Amino acid sequence: MTNKIVSETAIQPSALSRWIKSISLTSMAPLIALIVLLILSAMVSDHFLIPRNLTNVLRQVSYTGIIALGMTFLIIAGGIDLSVGSMLALVGVLVIMILNHLGDGWMAVMIAISAAMALGAFFGAINGWLTTKGKITAFVATLATMSIFRSFTLYISDAGEMVSRNNLYSDVGTGYFLGLPVPVWVFLILAIIGHILLRHTAYGRHLCAVGSNPKVASYSAINVSKVYFLSFIILGFTVGISAVMLSSRLNSISPGDAGLFYELDAIAAVVIGGTALSGGKGTIWGTVIGAIILGIINNMLNLSGVSPYLQGAVKGFVILIAVLMQYKRAQ
Repeated sequence: MTNKIVSETAIQPSALSRWIKSISLTSMAPLIALIVLLILSAMVSDHFLIPRNLTNVLRQVSYTGIIALGMTFLIIAGGIDLSVGSMLALVGVLVIMILNHLGDGWMAVMIAISAAMALGAFFGAINGWLTTKGKITAFVATLATMSIFRSFTLYISDAGEMVSRNNLYSDVGTGYFLGLPVPVWVFLILAIIGHILLRHTAYGRHLCAVGSNPKVASYSAINVSKVYFLSFIILGFTVGISAVMLSSRLNSISPGDAGLFYELDAIAAVVIGGTALSGGKGTIWGTVIGAIILGIINNMLNLSGVSPYLQGAVKGFVILIAVLMQYKRAQ
């Protein structure tokens, strides 16, 4: 009897072996692409591996990367949000207005940061309400709010740059901790929280089910509208945090330029990271890798002297390639 138990235990795969078998080449594709890109970048430019340059890349990545984390949840749910750039500008302007009203001190900064997260979640809830209760497709609803948010931003700021009078606010965006900028740490911490939420909670499982097949999910007693609505709130929350990181860096924000094309960068990071645009599957760490890949591409284009007017075309080609690879894998 003892020998039988030992033999049955011996043939059962260990946790490590099961994890190794679960890894496929397609799931590792973003990481492999990142490693190849790092090697090529180091070969092309001697300035790429300079610590200051790498730190700047990570800082630039963090602003859109934070938004991309929230966008991952929404795309897995089967939706999309085109208003995140305009939403960031609106939240940024409102935060600086709140700061200027409250005055100096860290208490004012903390209140303003809390307000930014609440405002972002509120604007995300508006998009969620339009899609769940208003029955408007996410593409059309967020296309409309993109214009609305940007117009309100320009109106309340008189289309002029908003400057904070709180000197402590800039410490949030320009500060360092253990050699890395604060926005990078915020990006990484949110990624860890997002991974736990997506992979180790009932909400994460329900999210994937809703994105795969909403009808089947509803038959399984999953509140599809609630799951979808919460994904918009999560995205809005991350937009609010990104607005704080961006506006605090220069202690000001430009209502016309802030967040411009951030929706493109966020969606591109999610898609490059392996999340299916059709919904149902995706990973947070894939999005992190996708955001870093985009940052390195932008950095290499700048170091190589490529015209900034062509950088948008490169991003577009990268998105097309990522989507085509997903289509080929689905066949």
